[in-house]
Amino acid sequence: MALNNIYNDILMEHNMHPDHKHKLLQASDHKTAINPKCEADEILVKKGLNPSCGDEIVLEINVVNDIIKDAAFNGQGCAISQASTDIMADLIIGKSIDEAIKLTDLFIDMIRGEETDPKKLEELDEAMALKDVSHMPARVKCAVLAWHTLNEMLKEKKQK
Repeated sequence: MALNNIYNDILMEHNMHPDHKHKLLQASDHKTAINPKCEADEILVKKGLNPSCGDEIVLEINVVNDIIKDAAFNGQGCAISQASTDIMADLIIGKSIDEAIKLTDLFIDMIRGEETDPKKLEELDEAMALKDVSHMPARVKCAVLAWHTLNEMLKEKKQK
C-alpha cells in the first residue's frame, strides 16, 4: 500500500487547516442573561495518548440535552492522528451521545477491517478517507486515538 494513498487530500487539508483545533468556550461563556432557564452546557474533557509514537490530544465536547453542540481538541501528533481528530470532531457535532458512540464503533471496526460494507461506511463521511490505514498496522493507533478517547468519554458520561 503506497503511503500517498493514506496522505490524501482530505487528510492533508484537515491536518494543515483543522477547523476544530482550539479550546472550547466554557459553559458560562455560552449562556445569556436573556434565558436564565436555558439548559446548562456540559463540557467534557478527556486526554488521549498513544505512547508508542507520542501522539496526544485533549478532546473537549460541549453537550446540551444529550446532543453534542461543539467539539474541539488540542495536542500534537502525526498528520494521521491530527486529521482523524479534526474529521471526527466535524462528524459528531449535532449528534446525540448514542449516535456518536455508534459512529466511533463503526470507525474502529472499519480500521480493524471488521466492517467493509460501503453503505454502512457512508455514515462516516470524510472519515472513510482513513480506511486504508487498516493496511498499515503501525498507523492504526494514530488513526483511532481520538475515536477511542471520545468513545471512553461518552461511555463514562452515560454511566453517571
